[in-house]
Amino acid sequence: MYRKEEQAQISSANFELPFEGKLSQDNRWVIMASLIPWSDFEEEYATLFSEDMGAPAKTFRMALGALIIKEKLGISDRETVEQIKENPYLQYFLGISSYSNNTPFDASMIVHFRQRIGVELVNKINQQMVKKMLEETSSTFAVEKKKKKTK
Repeated sequence: MYRKEEQAQISSANFELPFEGKLSQDNRWVIMASLIPWSDFEEEYATLFSEDMGAPAKTFRMALGALIIKEKLGISDRETVEQIKENPYLQYFLGISSYSNNTPFDASMIVHFRQRIGVELVNKINQQMVKKMLEETSSTFAVEKKKKKTK
């Protein structure tokens, strides 16, 4: 079963840390989270689940995020869950709104995430990320170029 949660994208500045700190805007996980079009692929992911049967599934962001963390860090499923438990940046990347020292899911769930999110969907997401990165880079370049001309 999949229950879509209406989640407004929280900014990294609003992510709650227990020691009243704030996440750094230039952290690689904060930047990558802003580049991935999570909501664009949520519906496609939701179609994999029954609306009536089974326990509610983890969100698309949590599932894809866990796979990205695992691959980017080159670690095992169990280590991925431990890293997520210990790191507020990784928790933010997964769409969790505040730091918790609890594991958000069992390591065995990563097997299910891999089965549900196929290569085709990952390729679509990669294409969207690259497109967004190129758009942001070109607009930043245009602004910088304009500033240089006015000097």
